[in-house]
Amino acid sequence: MYRVQLKNFEGPLDLLLFFIKRDELDIYDIPISYITEQFLEYIRLMEELDLDVASEFILMASMLMSIKARMMLPKENEEGEELDEHDPRYELVQRLLEYKRYKEMAGKMKGIAEDAQKQYYRGSNKADQVQKQASGEALQDVTMFHLMSAFKKVLADIKKQKAVHRVEKVQVTIEQQAAHIIAHLRKQGRSSFRQICAMFTTKIKVVVTFLAVLEMLKEQQIALFIENNDPTQFFVDLKAVDEIMNAEDAIKS
Repeated sequence: MYRVQLKNFEGPLDLLLFFIKRDELDIYDIPISYITEQFLEYIRLMEELDLDVASEFILMASMLMSIKARMMLPKENEEGEELDEHDPRYELVQRLLEYKRYKEMAGKMKGIAEDAQKQYYRGSNKADQVQKQASGEALQDVTMFHLMSAFKKVLADIKKQKAVHRVEKVQVTIEQQAAHIIAHLRKQGRSSFRQICAMFTTKIKVVVTFLAVLEMLKEQQIALFIENNDPTQFFVDLKAVDEIMNAEDAIKS
């Protein structure tokens, strides 16, 4: 199996917020049993991909299971009361709300910095070059958890296909699948992960292809997007040559 390490991997609170946004849950009334099952399922998926599962994910899983156990005890508060400090979920909700505020503020500050770059000169008389998507469609950034949702969907599609009871050693590498992705994108243009894996009939090819996407993303060879806030698929596109060179220069500096 191939081990992939990502420097900017989202933390457990990001994963919980992903579930809340994806399933339109009430942050003040979190269904702990459901959230715990989803969280553990994603940890198992990370381990299956041989991703390094940080200790903070294990700690959060323990915290969720502890809350789940306390939720099963007889309740002192009457049903319908607002969330208070006696509720087992209280501490978790407060952490999520605080983290959500920091994340929103970071997004606003990033927007302010981007606006400032457009308004003030930096000692160069050359205009900034903005790369546009070929389709001109409005796309959104992809998080690691969007990728894993799409990966789960593709695996589910593989399992639905007719099983062939045949022992076969499949030899496939990340480098081979990266070359497959590049060839596909050069021929078809921007494509969804499901389209790239459409002809695969084995689980191992889907797994290694997903790892190839992560490796190419780390090397800044590709760009990823989602459309219509659909967490079950993401789109892959090759980066422009000058954009790759700029990224390499930034890393060297």
